[in-house]
Amino acid sequence: MNNHAVIFDIDGVLVDSYDAHYLSWKQLAENYGRTCSESEFSDQFGRTTREVLETQWADANLDEADYRRLDDEKEELYRQIIAAEFPEMPHARALIHNLHRIGWHIALGSSGPVENVNLAIEKLGIQDQIQAAISGNDVSRGKPDPEVFLSAADRMQVPAKNCVVIEDATHGIEAARSAGMKSIGFVSRGRTKEELEAADLLIDHLDQVTPELLMSLLWS
Repeated sequence: MNNHAVIFDIDGVLVDSYDAHYLSWKQLAENYGRTCSESEFSDQFGRTTREVLETQWADANLDEADYRRLDDEKEELYRQIIAAEFPEMPHARALIHNLHRIGWHIALGSSGPVENVNLAIEKLGIQDQIQAAISGNDVSRGKPDPEVFLSAADRMQVPAKNCVVIEDATHGIEAARSAGMKSIGFVSRGRTKEELEAADLLIDHLDQVTPELLMSLLWS
């Protein structure tokens, strides 16, 4: 195995999760007699659950226990949706398989809860092809702090300078840069090229990622 690695974010990279997140927010709102339109969801897409609740549920006068309970409930609704009909991002499984086959180290680096990460691994069937999976439960500081990606590199025993991160969010791109890693911005649904312009490279589809492309990034 070579000493180069790819670290994948999960939401919006390996899982086409836009619809599932919208539906889970919509269901959570309905559970409490509220509403959540797609435009309201789109306006907040990419923010943490806590940030969305602080903005869109400001009139609910939530305390800390409420925030934790609603966060857990929202994520459980999300898992129920993707477990029933898993929205695998096109080419995700093939890319991981091909990189693993030729000797690349592979890790997952997500700010989401460990239950979400484990469900994605199970549904993608990549348990035997990844060397590390870091969730929000494993770190004390979320993205844009680089802890999640540095932890993944440490577990794989690959130097940060030999890692490429594939991300769909600005905080993830910033975290990769702070970690001293190259980054590929994946302009998936709900994202724009403008918001990911800090990445070293932009892609629209995962099948654009090749070993040659990854090596050219590392050597640039």
